[in-house]
Amino acid sequence: MKHVIALDVGGTGMKAALVGASGELLHQARRATGRERGPEAVVEGILGFAAELRAYGVEHLGEPAAAAGVAVPGIVDEDRGIAAYSANLGWRDVPLRELLGERLGGVPVALGHDVRTGGLAEGRIGAGKGADRFLFVPLGTGIAGAIGIGGRVEAGAHGFAGEIGHIVVRPGGTACPCGQRGCLERYASAAAVSEAWAAACQDPGADAADCAKAVASGDPDAVRVWQDAVDALADGLVTALTLLDPRTLIIGGGLAESGETLFTPLRHAVQRRITFQKPPEIVPAALGDTAGCLGAGLLAWDLLDSTDRTEVTT
Repeated sequence: MKHVIALDVGGTGMKAALVGASGELLHQARRATGRERGPEAVVEGILGFAAELRAYGVEHLGEPAAAAGVAVPGIVDEDRGIAAYSANLGWRDVPLRELLGERLGGVPVALGHDVRTGGLAEGRIGAGKGADRFLFVPLGTGIAGAIGIGGRVEAGAHGFAGEIGHIVVRPGGTACPCGQRGCLERYASAAAVSEAWAAACQDPGADAADCAKAVASGDPDAVRVWQDAVDALADGLVTALTLLDPRTLIIGGGLAESGETLFTPLRHAVQRRITFQKPPEIVPAALGDTAGCLGAGLLAWDLLDSTDRTEVTT
């Protein structure tokens, strides 16, 4: 059965699948990334995991994978197939596409940025399915974004498109590791809400999920912390809406798991801020932590489709 390898590399774990031509998951596996062993060991772990997936395909599906798609964090040069930098994994300028191609017997390999790859899946087969323009914004430890246009995700001239977490929403505010002050992710990420709520309730172990529960029960301090985050998020999103004019705005990540505790006030906050802009549909992400892996599979099939078209035209 013709299939591709899909691999999503995270800071702590890797998720993988063998994906059929119709998007069906023929096999799934997980593995620790092992970043504590250093960047070279992480790369070897990725290559070894991919080789195991190829061997599984040969044994159980009757043939090796026709291509592979891999999503990685950090700065990614997708055109050259290089994992340029990752603070979490400690690597620099790893020619991952070339290394994987060699380990997998010369099959084509697509390399993508983890958030953009997850956004690709959400846009095509998840919450944004059918939308010609979408913006995917996962709210996790930080805040990133993926700009969807006509079935693909825009990387930008230098691979930095969609970095909505570094829109300055509070000029002169809290310092951000990026070097600016007042960045969106310092106020509206899951990490920022956790920090603010831990301080407000004087419990260093409290997190954003605890804050959401307290909001639902009507705790005034929690409502204040939550609304501050929602207001900052709405400010950043309206800036993005003004620039990009998406039809659908997909919110994912840890904060989105609070459901309408987030989405009801967020929709109201965005609506209050827009003037001439057309309000987008604001929806929760649908694919959860499988988005990156599913998107990697889409990258691999896209690569095969483009190769097939090139062979036909030449």
